[in-house]
Amino acid sequence: MISLLLASFFTLMEFNVENLFDCQHDSLKNDTEFLPDGSYHWTRSRYWNKLQKIGKEILAAAEWQNHDGTADYVLPDLVALCEVENDSCMRDLTRRSLLRNAGYEYVMTSSPDQRGIDVALLYSPLSFRLYNTQSFRVKPTEGMKPTRDILYAGGVLTSGDTVHIYVIHAPSRSGGENATRPFRLLVASRLCEAIDSLRAMSNDPSILVAGDFNDYSGNASMKYLVAHGLTEVSATAVGRHGAKGTYCYRGQWDSLDHIFAAGPILGRFSECYIFDAPWLLERDEKYNGVKPRRNYVGPAYKNGYSDHLPLVATFKTDE
Repeated sequence: MISLLLASFFTLMEFNVENLFDCQHDSLKNDTEFLPDGSYHWTRSRYWNKLQKIGKEILAAAEWQNHDGTADYVLPDLVALCEVENDSCMRDLTRRSLLRNAGYEYVMTSSPDQRGIDVALLYSPLSFRLYNTQSFRVKPTEGMKPTRDILYAGGVLTSGDTVHIYVIHAPSRSGGENATRPFRLLVASRLCEAIDSLRAMSNDPSILVAGDFNDYSGNASMKYLVAHGLTEVSATAVGRHGAKGTYCYRGQWDSLDHIFAAGPILGRFSECYIFDAPWLLERDEKYNGVKPRRNYVGPAYKNGYSDHLPLVATFKTDE
């Protein structure tokens, strides 16, 4: 059954892993909080524990629920990651964590973000043959801090279809939603510029966009993407264990993470859901519900997973 699924479906996972920093100081970045003597007391043991938990989450998301209630296990072909500090973290994740036998390769950005966090893409060479990768810089506007580059990866699926992937981590809402809205719109505009260039060179390309947009469906940056021919396939995604979004703030669920599609691959969209295994959730005593098991709440270490839950989208790859 696994071989049939490998031939028939293509899976994209999006996951903000919440501050995956190593324990080494980068003199060019403001990463001192995540050092052993920093305010978060980020030790080697905590770092390796987090790597293992990220690996566990990706492996567990491989579960595919069939309509008859049975389950098969197929690793995500692509995993778009947000909040990864550097290449060392990705090397450790793919070569020294629970993912070490999964066969993933990766590409990532090297952005001017002041804290040093970037986006990355895990991919399985068995199902996605990478042929091109590029980073798109977002030039800050007035009052805007340097932000994460947009990661692009082009590759060919086992079906022979070419797919173009963009990974986004837009500026946060720190400072207020209204004040920071233009910054997220700027990132959306830069993304659409890159997509327009692709479309000028390729007739009706298959496009996937995934990441943490720090905006909700219906916000200005999301409407901008829709107006430029992208469809949000994650718009109605929910979890199977109570999650109604990828992020929970003061008892209210909503999604800051999104997956968009355009071109032929949109017609092959199968489903998108939030991966909310029970062990990724904890009781929300204050607001009487559940919420993601975070790794930190402020500087307090909670030994959890992330403040975001992953999205998983599947697409058919055969007629």
